[in-house]
Amino acid sequence: MWLGEGMPLLGQCLFLLCLGRFAEVENRSTDSKPADFDRLYTGNVNRNTEEIYSFNYTSKPGKVDALRVFVSSNSDDLQFPVLFVVRQQKGVLSWQVPLIFRGYYQRTYTYQDVNRTLCPLESEGEAEPLEQFIYIDVASMAPFSVQYQLMVTRLRNFEIETGVPFNFSSSPSQPQYFHYKFPENVDSVIIKVTSPEAYPCSVVSVQDIVCPVYDLDHNVEFNGVYQSMTKKAAITIQRKDFPRGEFYVVFVIKPEDYACGGNVPESTLGKGNHTWNLKRVKDIEVTITPSIASSVYIQAILLCFLFFLVFYLGALVAAFVHYIRIQKKGAEIRGSPDDGEGTVAASHPITTSTPDGSSYGAIDESSPGTPKLLSSLPPIPRPRVYSDSSVDEECDFDPMPELGSDKNIIRTKTFLYVSDLSVKDRRIVSKKYKIYFWNIITIAVFYALPVIQLVITYQTVVNVTGNQDICFYNFLCAHPLGVLSAFNNVMSNMGHVMLGFLFLLIVLRRDLLHRRLLEVTDSCAVDYGIPKHFGLFYTMGIALTMEGVLSACYHVCPNYSNFQFDTSFMYMIAGLCMLKLYQTRHPDINASAYSAYASFALVIFLAVLGVVFGKNNIWFWVLFSILHVVGSLALSTHIYYMGRFKIDVSNADFGIFRRIGQVLYTDCIQQCNRPMYMDRMVLLIAGNLVNWSIAIFGLVHRPKDFASYLLGIFICNLLLYLAFYIIMKLRNSERIQPLPLFCIIATAVVWGAALYFFFQSLSSWEETPAESREKNRECSLMSFFDDHDIWHFLSATAMFFSFLVLLTLDDDLDVVRRDKIPVF
Repeated sequence: MWLGEGMPLLGQCLFLLCLGRFAEVENRSTDSKPADFDRLYTGNVNRNTEEIYSFNYTSKPGKVDALRVFVSSNSDDLQFPVLFVVRQQKGVLSWQVPLIFRGYYQRTYTYQDVNRTLCPLESEGEAEPLEQFIYIDVASMAPFSVQYQLMVTRLRNFEIETGVPFNFSSSPSQPQYFHYKFPENVDSVIIKVTSPEAYPCSVVSVQDIVCPVYDLDHNVEFNGVYQSMTKKAAITIQRKDFPRGEFYVVFVIKPEDYACGGNVPESTLGKGNHTWNLKRVKDIEVTITPSIASSVYIQAILLCFLFFLVFYLGALVAAFVHYIRIQKKGAEIRGSPDDGEGTVAASHPITTSTPDGSSYGAIDESSPGTPKLLSSLPPIPRPRVYSDSSVDEECDFDPMPELGSDKNIIRTKTFLYVSDLSVKDRRIVSKKYKIYFWNIITIAVFYALPVIQLVITYQTVVNVTGNQDICFYNFLCAHPLGVLSAFNNVMSNMGHVMLGFLFLLIVLRRDLLHRRLLEVTDSCAVDYGIPKHFGLFYTMGIALTMEGVLSACYHVCPNYSNFQFDTSFMYMIAGLCMLKLYQTRHPDINASAYSAYASFALVIFLAVLGVVFGKNNIWFWVLFSILHVVGSLALSTHIYYMGRFKIDVSNADFGIFRRIGQVLYTDCIQQCNRPMYMDRMVLLIAGNLVNWSIAIFGLVHRPKDFASYLLGIFICNLLLYLAFYIIMKLRNSERIQPLPLFCIIATAVVWGAALYFFFQSLSSWEETPAESREKNRECSLMSFFDDHDIWHFLSATAMFFSFLVLLTLDDDLDVVRRDKIPVF
């Protein structure tokens, strides 16, 4: 025979045995029951009985035919389930009834009714109809008979049409998926899914046309792009990610709501509660529409650049007008008769007054035709100027005992003027403030590089795994470009970078003009106006630029782990603005760069602790509120005594408390009718009342967004200080010129509009990804930018105007002697 004589006897026996088994299977397949679609079949199976149903149908060319299998069983015995095996031309699909799902903490959920969609078969390249065959095996290892039900139907609505809402229902044991094909000339679509009720929790997945389709809770995350969902979900899909130009949209209902932020009913603990499980049906509507065209990307990018280039144009025009005015004024000065020679005249007549006259620094416009000459003014009494060693560059207090004594005497005067607090050598002080600039450059480099590396990793993980629950976007307005999932959120931060660079250019221009005046020993630059130190202004410009860079990095993948990228430089900007405002009238006693940055680091550390531990921890809020109040009191003491009140913590006999009591007794009891420094006292009382109110509010309500709460503390203090500064400036008859007045009005208007869009919350990493998507909304500008992008535009503009306010607010004092400029 064909077996061959050389084959061993054992091999021949095994071969004949296998041949007999194959013949038995062959005979069983011929005993399969022909079955029809849409007909219910019932039967019983056990370990000795197996049923096979055969279905055949003809698929049309180019048509995607899908079949759905409905099965159920009356047995809830998990030891002997009923097994269903579906054999198709290109694959096998199997499951058991009861169908078992496992949730968190090893909870078990069972389902008796199971519906599955079979992987569709297309007649690829076939011009004629193609006959298809499907076999369904029903079996069980139970020693007793188990009843089952079976029905197979052909899906009439399996393909989703573009722009047409598609409605259906689904449950954990009855997952659904549908087919979609890109229309011609459409490169990107957005899948919008909605549901009237938040729960049950579900998962929306987009998978390539590959069998098997992963449509169960334990495997839906194995392939494609997916999101968890309560009421809303939105996924943007690009044609380039699907070579065939088509995909499946899969909908899976989870057996419990823990993943979406919901609670698990106590009735489901332990063994599955079938009654409750049967109610986990979710009504879903899905709509697939074309996304924006590439032309919209170009228009939006151009609009973004043009909007901020207008500020460059405005700055250029202002600089040109200022140059023309200087040239014109110089020509007038050169042409004025004075013994045949031109003399340098003051640009404005100047009037002075006594400390209680409240008219110093005012500009006399009553006789513009008769300007007074600076040379005719009485000699300015110059204070002792100290040029210390390099130690003074890094310390608040001068190392020379004589100088320290003079500072103590000067700062206890009832009426202080800028000349009293600008006794240090100008070059030393300027060098001290430049340390801020170089330090923030170092911080920016060492901070930004790891941030960029980390967000690139985040974005890579999202793209590789398809898990869109990692990042908290506004998915209804998230436009991808390249590897970025939300390019619009990144692009909208360009304003911070552009306006930060513009502010640096403006400061550089002012710095160069001031240096030229100092080189020719111009009396206006040496003895008039607020001392010009530009180090903090340069630092503010760098901080604004870095805020744009780090905010863009944060919005590459916003989530719980990298929130501090977006807020760190916000704290620094608020702190730098307060330091600059204080330094304006206190040039010699401002904080050193090292202590200032150490304070910023402590604030960022507190922000991290607040986000991690401050959600429901009452002790954290108690400690933070105490720290907030104590810190406000300590800073108030430092400001009130202009840095001359020092606490010696090395004194172990607690004599510090006796000293504080003596100070309070002297200033508050013996002089209770009028404090020694009334203006500062009013500011500090108001500031402490505001800060104590904020501390009580935080302790009572414990806001979820601790980072924003902490930033609000800084902003409130900055606005309070700025308002006090402007009020005191007006109270002392100083004038606000048109440019700073315009900047103040623009700042107020733009900040108001910006905060309106900021509070239009579109996502929140404090909640679950599914709950965050409930806040998602459509684009509001050019179908490209959402409300948060508009916040980026307006906040960058508002901060730029705020910086200009600080830069130009005291321009009216440039022709006022420093010994006539009050300190407040």
